Amino acid sequence: MKADAVRGHLDGLLLAVLEQGPLHGYAIIAAVQQRSGGVLELRTGTIYPALQRLERLGLLSSSWQSSSGERRRRCYELTEAGRETLAGERTAWSEFTTAIGSVLNPAAPPPGLTT
Repeated sequence: MKADAVRGHLDGLLLAVLEQGPLHGYAIIAAVQQRSGGVLELRTGTIYPALQRLERLGLLSSSWQSSSGERRRRCYELTEAGRETLAGERTAWSEFTTAIGSVLNPAAPPPGLTT
């Protein structure tokens, strides 16, 4: 899928993947790819600046974690503000897809529209 298709939706994707718990960068990339059925392939050069920006905005927090024998990794998790933002992203996405669907597949006019 073209990178342009993800632009504008990256924050929502990242927040949604982190909803179930903390993950490090490569695990976030893998989760997006898995949940999209392999269609979305994010690059590290795309997600790390976005994660840092979301953290500066207070939507994520991060900490260094390590497990037996592994190197330390920065793990990101949602804050309460991040959960609220994710809810708004979901609402906006639903409204967006409904509007685009109404244009691309005009089965019936939207409610309130008379011809």
